[in-house]
Amino acid sequence: MEVNQSASTDFYFNPWDPDFRANPYPHYKPLYSCAPRKVETFFPIALVARYADVSAVLRDHQRFSSTQLERPEFSDPNDPFSQGRLRTMLFSDPPDHTRLRRLVSRDFTPRRIRELEPRIREIARELLDKAEARGDFDVMADLANVLPVMVIAEMLGVPPEKYETFKQWSDMIIAADNNLPGSPQPPELVHARQSLIDYFTEETERRRRNPGTDLVSALVAHHDAEALSAPELLGFVILLLLAGNETTTNLIGNGLHALARNPAQLERLRKEPALMPRAIEEMLRYDGPVQSTVRRTLERTDIGGTIVDPDTVMFILLAAANRDPAQFDNPDRFEIARDPNDHVALGEGIHFCIGAPLARLEGAIAIGAALERFRRIRLANPEAPLSYKGSFFLRGLSSLKMAID
Repeated sequence: MEVNQSASTDFYFNPWDPDFRANPYPHYKPLYSCAPRKVETFFPIALVARYADVSAVLRDHQRFSSTQLERPEFSDPNDPFSQGRLRTMLFSDPPDHTRLRRLVSRDFTPRRIRELEPRIREIARELLDKAEARGDFDVMADLANVLPVMVIAEMLGVPPEKYETFKQWSDMIIAADNNLPGSPQPPELVHARQSLIDYFTEETERRRRNPGTDLVSALVAHHDAEALSAPELLGFVILLLLAGNETTTNLIGNGLHALARNPAQLERLRKEPALMPRAIEEMLRYDGPVQSTVRRTLERTDIGGTIVDPDTVMFILLAAANRDPAQFDNPDRFEIARDPNDHVALGEGIHFCIGAPLARLEGAIAIGAALERFRRIRLANPEAPLSYKGSFFLRGLSSLKMAID
């Protein structure tokens, strides 16, 4: 695929290129020395990469909207996610965003997250038991893919027999960002999206008849009190499932990969487990689970020296900002004790990740349990090329095989 990036040829940006997705970090470096770039891909976009510019945009929801610009040329009438059936706080502005976030925020308070800790530890222990019994350990298949979806599914009141199916649907939906804009949606993707909608449509009706203490029941109650519309209710449940497992999966996988590639840091963390909270922040900064988010301009505006017209789609490159040498000393070095570490891996402003405390807790428990369980843990084949699933936006490994003893 040819992408006309700009009049300049000193950098390369193509999120639909698997080689680019495998290691985008070298391609960000030219973006630090200039104002945000305007790029021609399948549609015009602006790339915002410098830490100061990224932070400014994320904090200014009055000029930079999270609502998505409809592009009829890229719409697919067969796609159940594009029929106005889902509305989420991820793609909304105040006052809708304020209302939606308030409705679910009580389920992600520090107290509520602390109450989940024993169960998360239990799940991690059970998963590592199985890997230890086998004598081999694929971080993704055995731990990272499984633990987060079990946690969020339990919060939603989903029965255990559906976990694997949910993970398959989730991975397929996230990977859809790799499809070229304007191309027909693969039938298996349409099926996964429709199956997810059908399942939760049925479940919301079931909770209405027989409410419980789970998140779906709480959201149904909000809908019945007219605080949520039907598309908002459905969108909320699906967003919580997708965002609640994919980002944490990638944090665990990318984090253990960074430790394995930096054995001195790994050994330091073993010896100083109290560093785990700072180590998690460094994992988020160094190779975070989210490479980019998207905004669009509401008015003609100057972003770091570049004039951008209204309704311009902007890729806000969180992962690039997290390696900006103007903000971080030795940004390409992985340092578990880095302090300060004011990364933007989980966003900033009104859209700061509502599940951040849960993601941090799950990551710390999973990674800490693996280091505690296995006396030695290292890459099974350090020279083997890595395969990344998901999309450019959500960066996660397909597999990460470790040698353990």
